[in-house]
Parts: sequence; structure tokens; C-alpha cells
Amino acid sequence: MKIADKKALKRESIIQTALQLFSTNGFHKTTIPDIATKLQMSVGNLYNYFSSKDMLAQEIIKYTSEALGEKIRVVNMAEGTAEEKIHQIVTIYFTMAKEKPEMIEYFLRVYLSNREVFADGCEGMVCVSGFITEIMIFFDDCVGSAELRNQDFFSAFGLFMGYLGGMVFLKGENVLPKEIEFYIDDISRNIYNALKA
Repeated sequence: MKIADKKALKRESIIQTALQLFSTNGFHKTTIPDIATKLQMSVGNLYNYFSSKDMLAQEIIKYTSEALGEKIRVVNMAEGTAEEKIHQIVTIYFTMAKEKPEMIEYFLRVYLSNREVFADGCEGMVCVSGFITEIMIFFDDCVGSAELRNQDFFSAFGLFMGYLGGMVFLKGENVLPKEIEFYIDDISRNIYNALKA
């Protein structure tokens, strides 16, 4: 294995471990030594990959945004109606919330709750552009085909994410009486009915 490949794998391992710890324990309670200990590496070596905890936090939000964006890109490139694509996006989001809850938890507990960490280097939506871009493409395509109402992107995005984020929050609080997949059809229908032309 090449040195560059080994470094890339180690970097990925650091991101995954920090993502888990930040999501579980919170950003401020997790230290670089905590992450290094979990990885069985020295703190100094970890700093060779990420110069600060803030830089690591920014890389993690880019990583999670790209992971979600890649899945939505597949939906955008496939044939299907707006209603079908909304159902697929809701399924992707809820599946990720169940199978990789640390990714959604990171967004909710770290990214949205510690904006000062992301103020320098993640201005606006720079660090979540992988996800945001694909959602923009989805809306543009569906408005272009006259399936969804033409409206301000942020109004439509807020509605979409309000449903998704709200349900995942309720799941995280153990309030939902059923598994999150049970709600995919109803949530998808509600989003479509609220956005359709």
C-alpha cells in the first residue's frame, strides 16, 4: 500500500472516530487526546492530520454533507417523478438516521449548536455544499418539470428539512412510538403536498 493511501485511510479513521465521539459526548466535552486515545495514536501524530479540533470539526461536516449529497445525487440522476424522488430522499435521510445516527446527530448536536466553531472557514453553507447543491438540483429539476411550485429555495428547503430534522429529533429523544421507517410514506406525502405545483 502506498504512503498516500495509508495516510488517506488514517485520515478517514480519525474523521470516523471523532464523528462518533463528538456526536455522543458533544464537541466541547471531547478532546483531541480523547480521539487520539480511542485511535491508539499519539496526540502529536493526530495533529499531523488536523491542526486543530475546529479544523477537524469542519472536515467532519464536509464529510457528512458529501456522504449524504452522493446518495441524493443518485436520486437526481435517475428517472422518476418529484413525488417518487421525495420519497427516496426521505428514505435516505431516515435510513441514515437509523444506520449511521452519528452523522445526523453530528449535524444537529455539533454543527447547528456550535456555530462559532464553523464561523471561520465554513461561512454560509460552504461546508454543507455537497448536500445543499444536490437539494438545489432536485428543486430546480422538479420546478423545471412543473411538478413543484416555483418558490424561494430557502422556503422550500426549510420546509423539507423541518420535516426531516423534526422526525429525526423525535427519534433521538425516543418519543416516536414506532421505528422511523414507519413514517416515511406519511412524511414524503406531506412534503410533496406542501411543495407541489
